Amino acid sequence: MMSELFLHALLAGWGLALLAGPLGSFVVWRRMAYFGDTLAHSALLGVALAFLLHLDLNLGVVAVCLLLAVAVVALRSTQRLADDTLLGILSHSALSLGLVALAFVQGLRVDLMAYLFGDILAVGRADLAWIYGGGLLVLLLLAAIWRFLLLLTLNEDLARAEGVPMLRVQLAFMVAMAVVIAIGMKIVGVLLVTSMLIIPAATARAYARTPEAMAALAVLLGGVAVTVGLGGAFAWDLPAGPAIVVASALLFLLTVLARPLLRRRRAAF
Repeated sequence: MMSELFLHALLAGWGLALLAGPLGSFVVWRRMAYFGDTLAHSALLGVALAFLLHLDLNLGVVAVCLLLAVAVVALRSTQRLADDTLLGILSHSALSLGLVALAFVQGLRVDLMAYLFGDILAVGRADLAWIYGGGLLVLLLLAAIWRFLLLLTLNEDLARAEGVPMLRVQLAFMVAMAVVIAIGMKIVGVLLVTSMLIIPAATARAYARTPEAMAALAVLLGGVAVTVGLGGAFAWDLPAGPAIVVASALLFLLTVLARPLLRRRRAAF
């Protein structure tokens, strides 16, 4: 029984790492970490609305994340507020509204810790089908817009001059973010899912020479963090989601400490 739980959890974690690597690379390049947090916090509101309207939870999360993303784009063009202020307002408002909405769902007992910090050990075959089915669609979508996203990241004016369909590409990117957050909510929770997008990609950035290499290395680092975190969770009875994030953070710390040593070694030769 324990081996089956571990296998399902490992497959789920690697599935998230496979998506978070390339998507997180763009989050790091475009400095969208706070935007990712805002979408992640809105996921709890999606859960509450799904319960209230008797919808599929994943569908509710994706729908609310998309609505919030559209709201961010709309408010940016009409409000004279700094981006971090606007995102802070929407992020905490969506999270609080989700908690309040859950309180109004009569007869429902919700394990908030599972939604806030994930419950990867409860992943079943149906969850794996959603993770890899939805993940395949995300990867196909990213492959289709990869070149356009790179142009947008390098220079928006150049991308516009090259005829990049800006609105459609941005919408596609938001759809991919929403699906990954819905997937990650089950694994590491709404409060930690952005860390799986940011930390492996930030770690990979120091060693990759091309965007594709950075995305691939981020996938590998995310998978290693999942494996180490789950191993620690089983060995020492730790919360699995936070343990995975801690393992990812330790990998980042190791790379920070290792870079000066590598530079000295290269200089010596």
